Formats: sequence, structure tokens, C-alpha cells
Amino acid sequence: MAIFYLILILITAIISIYFAFKSHEFRKFLAGAFFVSGGIQLYLAYMHVSIPVAGTTILQEASLGYTRGIMHLVLSLVCIYFGFIRKKKH
Repeated sequence: MAIFYLILILITAIISIYFAFKSHEFRKFLAGAFFVSGGIQLYLAYMHVSIPVAGTTILQEASLGYTRGIMHLVLSLVCIYFGFIRKKKH
């Protein structure tokens, strides 16, 4: 079952990266999505909430939420730059 989830994550990541390179609007969407996700991850980590991984008995420890939250906020800044600040090339 874990292999299924890893393959699903890999396929989703490849598709997201493809659209992020091709679409200026998709980068704008990702900026907001990463910002919200990063904020929620940091909040849940601050409140010491362990998050269950869907379909498994694995729990994401609260301390890992800080790392994920910071990573998502950094990705949000990258997407803000490439989605809003940097001019589109025609």
C-alpha cells in the first residue's frame, strides 16, 4: 500500500511541476495554496497536533509540522516571485 502512495505522490508532483513551468496563472494559484498550507502546518505544530496520514496508521509528529510549514512558506515566496513579481515572457 505504501508503494501505491509513493507512486501517486510522484505522479502528482510531476504533473504539478509541469503545470508550474508552463502556466503563469498556476504559479499564482500555488503561491496561495503553499501560503495557506504553510500557515496551517505551523499552527498545528505550535498546538502540538499530530496529523494522521490518509489511509494508513502513520502519524506525522507535530515537530515535523514546523519543517513542512517553513518549506511551504518558502515555496510560497518562490511562487509569489515567479507568479506575481517577475514579468511574463512572451
